[in-house]
Amino acid sequence: MSVRGVISRADKRSGNQADKVYKKRLPHESRKSETAFCVQSLFFCFVKVMENKTGTSAFFSIAVKVEVRLCICLHGKDVAKMFCNCCERKFMDQQNYELNQTGAEETPKKKKGSTVKGIVIGVIGTLLISWTGINVACLATNSQILITNKESADDGQGAVLDADTVSKINELTAYTKLYYYDDIENEKLQDGLYTGLIDGLGDKYSVYYNAEDYQALQISTTGQYYGIGAGLSQDKDTMVVTVNKVYEGTPSETAGLLKDDVIVSVDGTEAASMELSELVKLIRGEKGTTVHLEIYRPSTKENLSFDVERQDITLPSVSHKMFGDGIGYVHIDSFETETAAQFEEAVKDLEDQGMKALIIDVRYNPGGMVTAVVQILDDILPEGTVVYTEDKNGNRQDYTSSGDTYLDYPLAVLINGESASASEILAGAVKDYQYGTLIGTTTFGKGIVQTIFPLENGDAVKLTTAKYFTPKGNYIHGVGIEPDIELEYEYLDKEAVSYDEAYDNQIQKAIEVLKDKIQ
Repeated sequence: MSVRGVISRADKRSGNQADKVYKKRLPHESRKSETAFCVQSLFFCFVKVMENKTGTSAFFSIAVKVEVRLCICLHGKDVAKMFCNCCERKFMDQQNYELNQTGAEETPKKKKGSTVKGIVIGVIGTLLISWTGINVACLATNSQILITNKESADDGQGAVLDADTVSKINELTAYTKLYYYDDIENEKLQDGLYTGLIDGLGDKYSVYYNAEDYQALQISTTGQYYGIGAGLSQDKDTMVVTVNKVYEGTPSETAGLLKDDVIVSVDGTEAASMELSELVKLIRGEKGTTVHLEIYRPSTKENLSFDVERQDITLPSVSHKMFGDGIGYVHIDSFETETAAQFEEAVKDLEDQGMKALIIDVRYNPGGMVTAVVQILDDILPEGTVVYTEDKNGNRQDYTSSGDTYLDYPLAVLINGESASASEILAGAVKDYQYGTLIGTTTFGKGIVQTIFPLENGDAVKLTTAKYFTPKGNYIHGVGIEPDIELEYEYLDKEAVSYDEAYDNQIQKAIEVLKDKIQ
């Protein structure tokens, strides 16, 4: 495609509107002079080839200059200047590479036939420069011209970056650089390309992470960060953000935040205006800095303000306590690197206190690492498969319990619509083995597995790589796992200003069921 073809596609589409688009073109008389110069340059090029004082590579370099002057005539000095700054060097580099590959410059002397051939090549190169297989993509950027071989982009196997796609990206970039009203950061445009590529899968669980986002993801799987120490949940329909847990000994507890508080805004940004993951980024920050929270407290119908200092937070993903009658309680927030070890410590502590039955609470648990939940199931269940996966090629991978350790006392598992992924693996295995009672509401229904692939530059991509199935072969994606006892959540003390398990109707139901089993 010629320079005019690249820059003036709008001309072709808008016909007589070209003059309105390119208002800085040279006056008519100047255009005539410049055209004459182009003709003279072309003639000079022919003479040099005939005199054998230059080769075809140099000819193409001069041809580019001709195109530049024509660009001035057609589109103005500003556009042509950006093209001229770097086009000659890059074009010659491309030509030299191609000539070296084909051996076109290895012949020390040119024969008479070669001179004629050079002239023919020159004429064709100038007049049909866009049709020789070389795409001269004149992107009027700050100092960048993209010159690509259109044939090289397509590997013949349906490549994503085929010739048409590369051409369109170049065209979009050109228009963006020329006409977008604000400053542009190339890095953000590139991140957008990568993000869009993965978004094209149509899978919300497959995600591209730049280095910053990947680092945040790694923090979330270890439980170590600078923040305030509160667990949050977001209603997927209303986007309302609620505090679902206040961790002991954290800035959130010190400041006075309570479970079920609704976060209205964070440093002036409306909480419901963004995804929870983005809101969390606003709440976290440098150690010692302060985040301002506007809160609505449903229990007292108050609007409250808190300034909470960010501190070094290491959150346990497991908490536990002993209820009466020897009934132990373990709450798992998420399945992270240290979750299995923390679970084992909690169970051992409860057993030392004389535990006779156990409640495992995975309500509002969004999931996490498959390896973590498999380790926990290895502690709970007898020998056998606890979950298995299948990839797109039908390859199956079984995750098993060794049977070396298992629970030999009654078990209840609390679930709800926010229990997802790894939480559902736990619930599904317990249900299929008939090893405990599921209480609550149907789980989220995420029956697929993601794998994170780090990239060389520090970025990463998370891709859905397999489906998972319960031990009995149930695929729960989009369906969820139904409880054995369905019970909607209700907090029994309507006047309470703080959370107490004694008034949690689902926990109390679990205690009731387990009491019957241990008597």
